[in-house]
Amino acid sequence: MTEVRFYHLERQSQSQVLPLLLSKAYERGHKIVVKLRNAEEVERMNGHLWTFLDSSFLPHGSAKNGTAEVQPIWLTDKDENPNGADVLILCEGVESEMHGDFALCCEMLNGQDREAVSAARERWKSYKDKEFYVTYWQQSDAGGWNKKA
Repeated sequence: MTEVRFYHLERQSQSQVLPLLLSKAYERGHKIVVKLRNAEEVERMNGHLWTFLDSSFLPHGSAKNGTAEVQPIWLTDKDENPNGADVLILCEGVESEMHGDFALCCEMLNGQDREAVSAARERWKSYKDKEFYVTYWQQSDAGGWNKKA
């Protein structure tokens, strides 16, 4: 069964949080697909992942780079899984019809955007109706994540 996690971003931006989540998943041996809103966001994130920390390296690629099948982290604006990933990360309210193809689906939610929060509540209900295991994670004051009931 797919687990769906909602990450409620309140203290940091998606650009700050996403590389950290990707690092943890990559270190644990997962392959990841990151779905973004459009091709411009894909390219912006592609560049950001190379430079977000001087001491870090996250191997990743996008359609611009090619060879999806060998990329541990694949950035896209399409509903696809060309690298055989087991983790899907959905950014800024994008949706997917492929949740069931992944062991874990993470939704990054901008907690400062009321419309995004409302839309996420609707997706939460939809996931529950489809009997996915759904969890909610809130950022702590220290920047870590706490699972909420």
